[in-house]
Amino acid sequence: MAAKINSKIELNVELDENRVPEKIHWTAKDGGVTNEEAKALMLAVWDANKQESLRVDLWTKEMPVDEMKVFFHQTLLAMSDTFMRATQDEKMSATMKDFCDYFAEKLDLKKR
Repeated sequence: MAAKINSKIELNVELDENRVPEKIHWTAKDGGVTNEEAKALMLAVWDANKQESLRVDLWTKEMPVDEMKVFFHQTLLAMSDTFMRATQDEKMSATMKDFCDYFAEKLDLKKR
């Protein structure tokens, strides 16, 4: 039997007195990341017992709105790629990509 391997991803969030994130750092040693700063994060976890997703969405005070729009666009694109790998549903994946193009067009992200 093969040995089990554990991998750890750590998130550290520094909050102000109102519990608003000021700094976010993350570590994923297996991925070569140690205490890297981030301005935003989105984490989704599937609860199989409740059949629902649980989410954590955080961003720091320093996250500019224009960067947040790009972050959302890139996240939506990545989700469409992940959806394709997970389901092999080419039609819906293409539909999701079409929406990503529409999203970028409406926010003028393609001009960057």
